[in-house]
Amino acid sequence: MVQIVTDDTFQEFVESNPVAVIDCWAVWCGPCRFLSPVIDQLSEEKKDVTFGKLNVDENALVPIKYGIMSIPTLLYFKDGELVNRTVGALPKKAIEDVLAKLTG
Repeated sequence: MVQIVTDDTFQEFVESNPVAVIDCWAVWCGPCRFLSPVIDQLSEEKKDVTFGKLNVDENALVPIKYGIMSIPTLLYFKDGELVNRTVGALPKKAIEDVLAKLTG
């Protein structure tokens, strides 16, 4: 299950999950709508990864802090530290490849 993340809950989310992926998105973003079901599928399949969605229109602090200029952007955290980012509506396999490096 994908959790909703906000500016207020972001830090706790990434620190309390060993491997966390944040999907930075917006309602008006076509590629974000393409990526959303992929993230939903991965959240059901990858039990060792916690997925969150952060609406960039409603939460400005995290996008500013991490220099998010394009969406969708996926932020990958391991043990509370940003370890990777991907931009664009990537295919599921590409995201799985990044996750495989994080989860071993």
